[in-house]
Amino acid sequence: MATFEQWVAGARPRTLFAAVAPVVIGTAAAAQHSEPSYAIAILAAVVALALQIGVNYANDYSDGIRGTDDERVGPVRLVGQKLARPESVKAAAFLTFGFAAITGLALVALAEAWWLLPLGVLSIIAAWKYTGGDKPYGYRGLGEIFVFIFFGLVATLGTLYAETGALSWFGLAAAVGVGAIASAILVINNLRDIPSDTESGKNTLAVRLGDRGTRRLWLGLIIVSVLAVAAMAIWDVWALVGLLSVAAILGAVKVVMGGAEGRRLVPVLGSTGKYELAYAVTVFAGILISRALA
Repeated sequence: MATFEQWVAGARPRTLFAAVAPVVIGTAAAAQHSEPSYAIAILAAVVALALQIGVNYANDYSDGIRGTDDERVGPVRLVGQKLARPESVKAAAFLTFGFAAITGLALVALAEAWWLLPLGVLSIIAAWKYTGGDKPYGYRGLGEIFVFIFFGLVATLGTLYAETGALSWFGLAAAVGVGAIASAILVINNLRDIPSDTESGKNTLAVRLGDRGTRRLWLGLIIVSVLAVAAMAIWDVWALVGLLSVAAILGAVKVVMGGAEGRRLVPVLGSTGKYELAYAVTVFAGILISRALA
């Protein structure tokens, strides 16, 4: 029977920054466009966190019953380490998805943006199908695309639309930036797991690209996030405050490009997640400064 601390660890707290950051930067885009709604932002953050935790439990369950988590380093694996029954972890995933759905319904009602409902349903289906079902796309090297779309474009632009009823080019650039970093979190996770994933037949993008190619992909995604700040600055120069967040990832760049493997890559997961949140917060700070000076 897993302890409370193990259930918390199984939710993989290091990844939760990826859930909040799109909401923060989506609210920054709303502030750049017109007036943000902090009530909607809070609801959106709760939905995003619930979806992220649900994904993590769903992955724990699906990887665990397939045996791909038997020889892993890194976070607690509730099923793979036989800390909890598979049925309990599956139930936790679906309960969390259910909570996300109920909160999402309240968000849509408050925002009067009913067309967001299908996107919410697709988000939950995509979260489960990542490693669940007969043909999980995470086992075919498509996980990074899912993360970019749903934890980048959908989460950011959905937040912007829910708050303002409109989309903007600034918002798109912001979505690309956080989407790239969210994808980078998965890339570094899969870089760490290349040996075990190769052995178990899980053909992630990292397995397909190999060690060197995966490290270059991770760095490329970080560079894309920096370029996205420059793109946001076209519409508001104060978005360049977001470049201050680069300080949060410089140490991780040295670790990854220096060839670290296995457990030495675990802290990079946290660093990349913290960079994503710092990225969103500093861009938001820049937009708030811009509004104050206007």
